[in-house]
Amino acid sequence: MNIDALARDIRAGKSVRSLQLSDDHWPELDCEGISFVDCVFERVQFIDAQFADARFGNCRFISCRFASAELPGAEFEGCAFTGEDRKGCSFALSNLQRAVFASCDLSQAAFDRTELFGIEMRDCNLTGAKFNKVDFSRVLSRKQIETRARFLACKMDFADLAESRLPGCCLAGTRLREADLSGADLTDADLTDCDLFQAVLDGAKLAGADLAGAEVSGLNLTTLTGFAGLKINDDQMFRLLDAMGVRVRVRER
Repeated sequence: MNIDALARDIRAGKSVRSLQLSDDHWPELDCEGISFVDCVFERVQFIDAQFADARFGNCRFISCRFASAELPGAEFEGCAFTGEDRKGCSFALSNLQRAVFASCDLSQAAFDRTELFGIEMRDCNLTGAKFNKVDFSRVLSRKQIETRARFLACKMDFADLAESRLPGCCLAGTRLREADLSGADLTDADLTDCDLFQAVLDGAKLAGADLAGAEVSGLNLTTLTGFAGLKINDDQMFRLLDAMGVRVRVRER
């Protein structure tokens, strides 16, 4: 399919299927609400691209870059954002508010100064992904800021979430082994059934967070900025105390 044919289909509101595009800049087309199925994009520069509420199913993005792209409400299902070299795609200065990623491979992806309010990622591979100065919040008024994000049953080993602000957000069932969460604000966050083995949490805020069922071996509460109201199960208590150097003697009855 050439660019002219692509433009005609998009202007007609048709679904785009089996498109293959490489080494090119995405054309200036309004793709709001358009569906893309079984498409392959390789080394494509999506600069100022307009994809609000677009749908992507089983598409591949290889070494692509989204810069100042508009993707609010976009949905990606079964998509891969990596190539054979395992190099991830990048999202810079883009709008991904309320976007949904389901069963996608985003390993090594880089999110740089991107708006991620209301983002939802389910069963996604985000191994080694980097979140640099991203924003999971929106300003409602001078005194009110709303933060919303959901990472459900994702794989985020070695991910860089340092200094991220995720208060009240849900990361339930997510694997975060050796992830960098240093300085992150996870106040009142849902971390149930997460795997935090050897995750870096120095200076993180976990006040009011729910860690029930999470793997917390090695988590030292003394390195946190706050943990008042932290919720755990009774079988996690001994592991947390052990990490702090406290030895508990169980009294025989």
